[in-house]
Amino acid sequence: MLRHTLVVAGALIFAAVILAQTHPSLPSSFHATTINSPEGAEIFVRSGGSGPVVVLLHGYAENSDSWAPLAADLMKDHTVVVPDLRGIGRSSKPETGYDKKTQAKDIRAVVTGLGYDRTFVVAHDIGNMVAYAYAAMYPDKVKRLVVMDAPIPGIEPWNEFRLEKSGIEAECRTYMCGKMKLLLNPGVWDLHFNLNFHGYGPAAERLVAGRERIYFDGIWDDFTGDPSKPDEATRNFFAATYAQPGGMRAGFAQFTAFSQDAKDAGETKQ
Repeated sequence: MLRHTLVVAGALIFAAVILAQTHPSLPSSFHATTINSPEGAEIFVRSGGSGPVVVLLHGYAENSDSWAPLAADLMKDHTVVVPDLRGIGRSSKPETGYDKKTQAKDIRAVVTGLGYDRTFVVAHDIGNMVAYAYAAMYPDKVKRLVVMDAPIPGIEPWNEFRLEKSGIEAECRTYMCGKMKLLLNPGVWDLHFNLNFHGYGPAAERLVAGRERIYFDGIWDDFTGDPSKPDEATRNFFAATYAQPGGMRAGFAQFTAFSQDAKDAGETKQ
């Protein structure tokens, strides 16, 4: 009976370990550290591999672990640097500083803090905006910039997205373009992503407190190309990172900064 119990217990533990490993995770060989940004944040970063340095900047509704498959491949011939953006994951969650110029300074502190200087920068979603600000502020420190799948405030076609809801899909011709126009329409933007607008303020955090998974499911279901992705373990994992104290406040702050980001981007073009 005892042997049977131990076998069953062992099987349960093994299953738990397997399940725990199903969400994205950066290679275990990566070194983890926290860099003090002069802009008032503690930025958690992991790095590994060898060769030319590439910085990977993640998006919203996730953290740096989302880069796991690419990081595992890149580390074969690159040094890969993967930070959690300010307010997300294991980085600190200060009250301010979510404009993308400030976050670009965070990333510069990470790069120099690890002893590097010029790097490749690869980003998507919210990370695009930080990456663009970084390249604009430190053009001689970026070997090549790659941004994907999301517009940058103040950079066209940003303003083209701000259209009336009527005829959006027909004008766009693609599902993603239609979604982005709907998302960025001033009348509906805050209802989906940013409850801080129109007087909600801190109440936004209370509205989603304990319901983070429900909130993020709406985003993932709308924007995924495959309804089965992210899988359950991944959804639970990322939702839990934003359920940390201050996590949703910081997440919403990424979006309330868009107006300032657009202004800053416009200034860099002059």
